[in-house]
Amino acid sequence: MIALDLLRFKPFLKSKRENGKQLIFCPIRKKFLVLQPEELVRQLLLVYLMEEKKYPKSKIAVEKSLKINELEHRFDILVYDKNNQPFLLVECKAPEINIEKSFSWMNVLADSTIAKKEIKINRNPFEQAAQYNFQLQVPYLLITNGISTFLSKMDYENQSSEFLTEIPSAE
Repeated sequence: MIALDLLRFKPFLKSKRENGKQLIFCPIRKKFLVLQPEELVRQLLLVYLMEEKKYPKSKIAVEKSLKINELEHRFDILVYDKNNQPFLLVECKAPEINIEKSFSWMNVLADSTIAKKEIKINRNPFEQAAQYNFQLQVPYLLITNGISTFLSKMDYENQSSEFLTEIPSAE
């Protein structure tokens, strides 16, 4: 698990109240969105990636569509490297979602041919991120609920992965 204090980035967030709803600004999508717990985690992590890890806005995609088994899905955050290759896939969850208890996705990654057929849409956060990653094949896979954060470095050649304790900085 990575020790990550996302709340220290709260002063960087822009918010406003409109029509009785609290809104938060997304610097990547360049618009205000309804503030939900998962959206707060996503925005705090975006600030962390840009301010702390120095990823430029131009290398970050947020909530884009991805087709898997003929179904449309949306990943939370995808960071590209300096060569515009997918580098870091992020799945954000609301703080009340317990991501620590769901590690069975590691076994699913070991046999990608089975996993591509058997992964269902409503699995745990790790399996959801792994499902998106079969299409993208990123080197790093990160899952956070703002309280707990896990990062895995993928080794596709050996069909394995390892948990890391720090998020890589922009190259």
